[in-house]
This record gives sequence, structure tokens and C-alpha cells, in this order.
Amino acid sequence: MASKRDWLLQQLGITQWTLRRPGVLQGEVAVSVPPNVRLLVVAQALPDQHDPLFCDVLRSLGLTASQTYGLTPDQVAMLPQDTECNSWRLGVTEPLAVAGAQLHSPVLAELSQDAGAKRALWQQICHHEQHFYPDSGRSGHSLQD
Repeated sequence: MASKRDWLLQQLGITQWTLRRPGVLQGEVAVSVPPNVRLLVVAQALPDQHDPLFCDVLRSLGLTASQTYGLTPDQVAMLPQDTECNSWRLGVTEPLAVAGAQLHSPVLAELSQDAGAKRALWQQICHHEQHFYPDSGRSGHSLQD
């Protein structure tokens, strides 16, 4: 029956719209990033903020847990389009539609057991160093200094 309705609406020249975020109509609200946040942590199951590996990664970024904001991929879709913040995707393969440096790794349980994944994460941190340490001048030094 829906196809006949679609056909009739098309014949009448009525444009049909599809909601991009139908959850908004079901009581979900837009998500905004608090001003003190410097890193979005995006995962299907958010990590424990006291996990030793999680704390080590934050420490390497010069951040504390209070400067992070945990979101699921569905919640990221509800961020305003002009959101700009560095992010770390844990087990989320799709890049985010958020401006800023994006780190990605397996979920913490896998990351803790995989030296190659840890190395890859560290290389990403070094590559995006200027986004995490903008005032430190660390990236301005050469090996000859």
C-alpha cells in the first residue's frame, strides 16, 4: 500500500521528505560539547574513565578524564554540524563528521592486547601532535636542535 501512496503523491507533484535523524522526534535532543572538552571519545561501549590504558593515552595527550566527552556514534550524529573537537574512535571505523584531529584504534580490550595497534595509535598521536599540543612548540624542533 505504501508504494501506491508514494506513486499517488508523486503524480500530484508532492515532494516526500525523509528525516535524517528521526530519533529527534522520539524525544532525543541535540548533543552539545561542553566548553572544557578537548577530546571526544566515541565508542559503542564507552570505556571506564579509570581504565589504566585509557588514562595512559590521555596522559600522553596531556589531558585528564574531565577534558573528555564520551559519545556513541548515534550521539555524534546529533552534534551540531559546525562542531570542532579532536576525537578518538574506539572500535568505530567510520570517520566522524566533526572537524579536528581524529585518532582511531580498536576497543580498549583489544588495544591492550595488541602491540601493533598501540604502536599505530602512538604514530597517529605523533602525526596530529600540533592539534593536541598547540602551544608546546614540540613539533617546531628538528633532530638537529
